Amino acid sequence: MKIAIIGAGNLGLAIAKGILHSNGATTMYLTKRNTKSIQEFEKYGNVTVTSDNKEAVKNSDILIFAVQPGHFTSILNETKDLLSEKHVVISTITGFKIPRIEEIIGSDKFIIRSMPNTAISVGKSMTCICSNELGKKRVDLAKAIFNRMGHTMEIPEDQMQAATVICASGIAFWMRLIRATTQGAIQLGFDAKEAQELAMHTCNGAASLLIESGSHPEEEIDRVTTPKGCTIEGLNEMEHQGLSSSLIRGIVSSYEKISHIRKT
Repeated sequence: MKIAIIGAGNLGLAIAKGILHSNGATTMYLTKRNTKSIQEFEKYGNVTVTSDNKEAVKNSDILIFAVQPGHFTSILNETKDLLSEKHVVISTITGFKIPRIEEIIGSDKFIIRSMPNTAISVGKSMTCICSNELGKKRVDLAKAIFNRMGHTMEIPEDQMQAATVICASGIAFWMRLIRATTQGAIQLGFDAKEAQELAMHTCNGAASLLIESGSHPEEEIDRVTTPKGCTIEGLNEMEHQGLSSSLIRGIVSSYEKISHIRKT
């Protein structure tokens, strides 16, 4: 596949790494105003680094836009006359809805919105996808791209804002839980490096259990056995301290903040 990533910032580069590491592109264009910081990507051989968005669009079939929201309109206007029936437009821009994209480039284009997270760079992203009516014909193509780098789910566009909190920002929530587990391990005598290793792999194991077994978290909790219910005692203390409710409040608060920003 001939892929262009328009806007090689943090997310754009994470997507690029995920695609390149999974051999998911025949050729790739990476665009950025200042290309010096991404020049090293040309070592892959099939990657062209450029500041010319038009060049990238002309030579690619799949266009993944990962620019700042404030720049997206001008870039679409800059490149819209180059779009043909071969192009698939994939936007990762938060809050920029499909009708707004259609107003600029037309509803006769394959338009898809995707919301990956930064774990895409290591092939573990949770990516939510939606599309315009015509874009439904290319949703499977988008899934094929992002499934190389994790897991995808097709959702209605009106749920994309919530998906931003759960999946994209959700990485940060899980990092805080890992940090807390690490600190607990340090208090029990492990050094910092050992503590973080224990926390990370235990977290990964918990998620893998649910993915592989298809079970509910409470079912897996019931399978954990320790002498005289020590684990349950610890869980009860966590609930007493309000861990679950704090996490839920944090997620809802993030969603409300994003909603307020969108309105203003």
